[in-house]
Amino acid sequence: MFLSPYFTKQDQSVFISAQQASDFAKKVAEDFNPIHDVGAKRFCVPGDLLFALVLTEYGLSQNMQFKFAGMVGDRVELNVDKNVADKFSLCDTKGKEYLHIERQGDECQCDVQTAAFIKSYVAFSGLNFIHVLVPMMKQYKMMINPDRPLVIYESMSFHLDHFDFSTISLHLIKQDFVIEGKRGDVTLTFELQSQGQVIGSGVKTLVLSGLREYEQEKAQQMCDRYESRKRA
Repeated sequence: MFLSPYFTKQDQSVFISAQQASDFAKKVAEDFNPIHDVGAKRFCVPGDLLFALVLTEYGLSQNMQFKFAGMVGDRVELNVDKNVADKFSLCDTKGKEYLHIERQGDECQCDVQTAAFIKSYVAFSGLNFIHVLVPMMKQYKMMINPDRPLVIYESMSFHLDHFDFSTISLHLIKQDFVIEGKRGDVTLTFELQSQGQVIGSGVKTLVLSGLREYEQEKAQQMCDRYESRKRA
């Protein structure tokens, strides 16, 4: 499985090192948020890696819902017991919950479909900041703190009509931005397509904190720093 370089498994436990998490963020998800850097003061494992880990360990279901409950640090021991119901949580060995999962419908344990779905989804996520969130901030004339940009991955859900695909792509069809004081709730609605046909749909939600009045120059500087990290 292509995800194997980005976690270490021992029996029913999984460990993700800061280096593995950082490599996944940059090489797979194209996520250059400093919070995923090795040695970052507020380091955490990318939410997309936890999402991918769940699909790798438990398979793909026609309907799945994910809600994040906490941030996973360097080499936290996560329990991946296969004996779970259709509603379960990704926890560490002390019982702390990091991700709540629900699933319904038929299941698929095929590596081809699972890998295709993961790769497409994380590629979609990698475009969110520059190509979706920044234009949205400009449109609504509100922006995150450019000195300490913080975007929190809150939840994701999707539905698949079937598993008859070997490649799949995500296409953004709707975006909403609800502002309450210094908090912004973003909802991204997308279609799942294979060979030009719509085979499913999904919704991703994000939280933007520390909102303030939009300033074009500072927003551009924030984007330039992000692109500079990407090139480096």
